Amino acid sequence: MTPAGRKTVNLALQGGGAHGAFTWGVLDALLEDDRIGFEAISGASAGAMNAVVMAAGYATGGRPGARLALDRFWRGISLEGRVAGPRTTLLETWFGAWPMPFKVPKLPFFDLFARMASPYDFNPLNINPLQDLIGEQVDFAALRACPDLKLYLSATNVRTGKIRVFSNAELTPAAVMASACLPMLFHAVEIDGEHYWDGGYMGNPPLFPFFGETRSGDILLVQINPIERPDLPRSAEEIVERVNEITFNGSLLRELRAIDFVNRMNEEGRLDTSRYQTNRVHRIDGADALAAYSASTRLDTSFAFFEDLKEIGRAAALDFLERHFDAIGARSTLDLRDAFS
Repeated sequence: MTPAGRKTVNLALQGGGAHGAFTWGVLDALLEDDRIGFEAISGASAGAMNAVVMAAGYATGGRPGARLALDRFWRGISLEGRVAGPRTTLLETWFGAWPMPFKVPKLPFFDLFARMASPYDFNPLNINPLQDLIGEQVDFAALRACPDLKLYLSATNVRTGKIRVFSNAELTPAAVMASACLPMLFHAVEIDGEHYWDGGYMGNPPLFPFFGETRSGDILLVQINPIERPDLPRSAEEIVERVNEITFNGSLLRELRAIDFVNRMNEEGRLDTSRYQTNRVHRIDGADALAAYSASTRLDTSFAFFEDLKEIGRAAALDFLERHFDAIGARSTLDLRDAFS
């Protein structure tokens, strides 16, 4: 039975490597609050992983099961890094199953390395323990059959450059890895004869599936990549980081602009509202809190770091609920024009 007064939202989860532990904290707090319900989740990269883990846990164990699954997943990432001795970064974790021919470089040296070496050369066997972890921890059969949560995971088609969105019936470990496939680290993921890279390039996260396939008019965006930076980047590391932030926010800004346009047309009575719904947009923004961490920490797999980000995410979610719960279902709390202009 649905509790009286529960408000339903669609969750949109950005990617950002290890910084996705912030989103873990947000989800943990939302799942703890029975006043909030979920109709659909979209995600890219780390956001896609959080989405499938949460949904699979929810499908088999309800809200407590979803919280437990997320905890188990993030602990699993950190434990994977100890299979072959202590590890400190996702790169060392991913390649921990075989002898590393090099010391994992810090940014910006990693960016230079990535431009000079191909994963088809330095990782010829395409080893990725994360795919094994996802396969072990996520019951994809239950996920595909789950009627309670709709999932939309973005990936980028390498050949066409277009977005591909995988929904529940299409979900496999490969689909999740396609959404999280950074081309400088891994071979492109092949699915049905097409090859895919990280979904963040074209949909970070995708919002458009919510428009015609869900009833809820509220989108709750969990953002971990800052849109704005107050200072001009000057060091090589700062420049690389800012270029990546701009790239991975581009598709999101385009979709927010489209939502604002449709909302304004509806307000003016210029569209058929039976075909074009008004969407209320909310945001839990981790950008300011995460700005204190360098770009290289996106590759950090220490569980202490994950726990720190989780607590920051929980605090951000609790603050959002305290200030904006009443607005859900009534009005947007994110100024869309300010967000993209």
